[in-house]
Amino acid sequence: MSPFLASAQPFGQRAPVVRMRKRAGAQPLAELGGSWTVLGLGDRRQMARLKAQVIAARERGASWDLRGVDRLDEVAARWLLHHWLDKMPEQAELTASQREVFRSAARKPGAGTRTEPKTRAFSPAELPGLRQVAALGDATLRFFEHVIEGVGLIGQLALDLLRLLANPALGPWREISANVYQIGFRALGITALVGFLIGIVLSYLTSQQLARFGGGPYIVNLLGISIIRELGPMLAAILVAGRSGSAITAQIGVMRVNEELDAMEVIGMPRGFRLVLPKVIALAIAMPLLVLWTDMLALAGGMLAAALQLDVSPHFFVRQLPGAVNVANIWLGLGKGAVFGMLIAITACLFGLRIAPNTRSLGEGTTNSVVTAIILVILADAIFAIVFKDVGI
Repeated sequence: MSPFLASAQPFGQRAPVVRMRKRAGAQPLAELGGSWTVLGLGDRRQMARLKAQVIAARERGASWDLRGVDRLDEVAARWLLHHWLDKMPEQAELTASQREVFRSAARKPGAGTRTEPKTRAFSPAELPGLRQVAALGDATLRFFEHVIEGVGLIGQLALDLLRLLANPALGPWREISANVYQIGFRALGITALVGFLIGIVLSYLTSQQLARFGGGPYIVNLLGISIIRELGPMLAAILVAGRSGSAITAQIGVMRVNEELDAMEVIGMPRGFRLVLPKVIALAIAMPLLVLWTDMLALAGGMLAAALQLDVSPHFFVRQLPGAVNVANIWLGLGKGAVFGMLIAITACLFGLRIAPNTRSLGEGTTNSVVTAIILVILADAIFAIVFKDVGI
């Protein structure tokens, strides 16, 4: 089996590949995979390798299977026709859309005349800026694909939630309980450590500035507002996105690789109700609790540093904190935690369901899931800051 090319493909596209398979008592089979597009064909060396493989398979009388191709455009179709001696192989497995692409490519001027210069193998590198423009268009299209699939997943989640409310006795309570344990309880250690250290760092840096102006007691106000309103929810969300979000995506991705998702569909088990809904509910429950836990440890770290740097006693810190921080900030922080948790769960499940049945896609999907979840959390936090700018201040 030929490995995928190591050369960089635009925005995660798989490189085009030709895999030869021997079959006992039958013609060899040439399987095509990856993105056979104007961008996927790449530079001259890559095209030379593909040309040699296609010609070798043609000369061996191989049958062809293009159903594993991710994308096929007319440039790649004309290129294949050129090396198939301007005619479709008699034994070729194609999807309906691929057949239409080949029909369209065959009708283009110059197709079917191998001696004309215009049918020369085309390299995107010959047109300056084409690769960048095409890559930008490809990224834009894939962004809208993600948006459409995300809206569909949210719609299905809403229907599953209504189904749960209509018949709670049949709800996936075991899955919800297991996810609360995995996502919430097992994340207490890392969130406590990071929160405590961040509280120390923030208090230490702030106390140096306050000491210059004799404003030591105001460290309670600064730490209380910054940690409870902003840092606590953000820290907990980023840690959960990296720890639990990646685990959710990897779990669903492995189920895709092992064909467990297909098995669930065959036996009629709803994937959204059994996989997505429990994780979203579990994160909506666990995240506010983790936010509260992170706030407590961060304030404890800040209180320790304040006592060492500014001689602000823990008793004074605890006594002043309720007056310095309005209770609305606590509810705002907990609300942020619930929203962040649902965003992380939906993003992780979306990328998990999009994973193709191969290990390369599993790794890329997990990485993209974590990055996207963190970006969405920061974006949601900015929206919260704008909408609730006058609350609790």
